[in-house]
Amino acid sequence: MSLYAPAEGASSYGYGDTELGAKYRFLQEGTWRPQIGTFPLLEVPTGSHARNLGSGHVQTFLPLWMQKSIGPWTGYGGGGYWINPGAHNQNWWFTGMVVQCRVAAGLTPGVELFHGTSQIVGGPRELGLNFGLVWDLSSLQHLMFSAGPALEGSNQLQGYFAYQLTFATWQ
Repeated sequence: MSLYAPAEGASSYGYGDTELGAKYRFLQEGTWRPQIGTFPLLEVPTGSHARNLGSGHVQTFLPLWMQKSIGPWTGYGGGGYWINPGAHNQNWWFTGMVVQCRVAAGLTPGVELFHGTSQIVGGPRELGLNFGLVWDLSSLQHLMFSAGPALEGSNQLQGYFAYQLTFATWQ
């Protein structure tokens, strides 16, 4: 779900763009070695662009991620390149890192710091700090929430709520 609530003007709420992706790990985590993988995504324009609930274009993200876990703690990060078509859009870079700690079975809070270059021609770059939570409803179903202030860029407060369905894992 997406919410567009500008300081001035009409607000919009409704179904946003749909994210489809597949994770692929090509280096397994070892005692000292992090796992390394990729998680390419397609952002499908299912949200209304006219109501500011979607981009209006298919976007593609091509990342590289690393992750290391020690006990209940997990840290991961990396970055990638967004292919962002459109008349006033431009391709852009994204990087970020997350630290999470499993506090109970199926409950993992965390903190995220991220940076993105401008997504539109002449637009601002973005720097944000979010606090979040992953709640594993089962091994296949997950709820994810993240929100926090923009440290740089056009948004003052941003948030993310998602339902994740994991179809399969291969070892």
